[in-house]
Amino acid sequence: MTEQFQVTRRTILAGAAFAGALAPIIKTTEARAEGGSIKTNAAATAADIAKLPREKVELVKPPFVHAHTQKAEGGPKVVEFTLTIKEQKMILDDSGTEVHAMTFNGSVPGPLMVVHQDDYVELTLINPDTNTLQHNIDFHAATGALGGGALTIVNPGEQTVLRFKATKAGVFVYHCAPPGMVPWHVTSGMNGAIMVLPRDGLKDGKGNDLAYDKIYYVGEQDFYVPKDADGNYKKYESAGDAYADTLEVMNTLTPSHIVFNGAVGALTGEHAMKAEVGDRVLIVHSQANRDTRPHLIGGHGDYVWATGKFANVPETDQETWFIPGGAAGAAYYTFQQPGVYAYVNHNLIEAFEKGAAAHFTVTGDWNDDLMTSVMAPSAS
Repeated sequence: MTEQFQVTRRTILAGAAFAGALAPIIKTTEARAEGGSIKTNAAATAADIAKLPREKVELVKPPFVHAHTQKAEGGPKVVEFTLTIKEQKMILDDSGTEVHAMTFNGSVPGPLMVVHQDDYVELTLINPDTNTLQHNIDFHAATGALGGGALTIVNPGEQTVLRFKATKAGVFVYHCAPPGMVPWHVTSGMNGAIMVLPRDGLKDGKGNDLAYDKIYYVGEQDFYVPKDADGNYKKYESAGDAYADTLEVMNTLTPSHIVFNGAVGALTGEHAMKAEVGDRVLIVHSQANRDTRPHLIGGHGDYVWATGKFANVPETDQETWFIPGGAAGAAYYTFQQPGVYAYVNHNLIEAFEKGAAAHFTVTGDWNDDLMTSVMAPSAS
């Protein structure tokens, strides 16, 4: 925490709670280092992992996803990723509303990472000295140490490397979770998702393959921007200057903006996601903080893993699906008609008034059997 912050009682208590959770992890680490009762063989584990093949992945900005195979090729491997934390000012809407965002790799959400079950994720987390705040990362896909949050705390000018085994198949949220500051960092944009595919790919619940032609990642984000006495959104010189006012808005539990991929209209118009009739599209959708209800207007979820876990049989033919806050879901749909499809949070106030909407632009031939205009509108 820098001197810019106003340290509230809530922040102190939250930091104490985090420190309390950290204590047994630190104790365990110390016991291991001092030859205590913890029975591990770190050297043997490291030697086994050193024999595995490695793959270095260049992450891409959402809604796009880095190249990957849908079925694993060979045995487990170590997949290397790098995330660079970037604190930056972002514009949320056409009126110029500003937020001092905290990001992984400069985007809200952070990039989607893809591995296969039983692969090892090896993440280099960099906090450049141009930043002002302490950060870390908590992977909901990981086991132990607060999802890695306890082992990855980095101050400006530091970096760290975390490795964990991806034992559960599905899509999972990751987010920043620094001591005493978790809600602020998450609602400032510091979250993303990781997809752990089954080694033999996605299935329909009857053992049949579900291959996809395209994949898009939609990260839903709630922002809490303070207003002045006249009802105008306020602007600040730094995140620290905005902290106290932002905390007041956060505690109302009423977001000023609820957007897809960092801003109102970020996935509409010329930025719409694209497909062709017949394309099988996998949509990964995360919300690190609030519940959401994705809906594809004019389409369906042919197969839906609403809580994102691929070991579960997918629901079929869904109109709207529910993703709880702190989770990521996945929906699979084959587009059958051309045109513009709105993809929204079907709390329609949040979609149309707060910004939680995106578009798919689909090209191809119209199928009159599926829909036709029998009579054009006319006077009765």
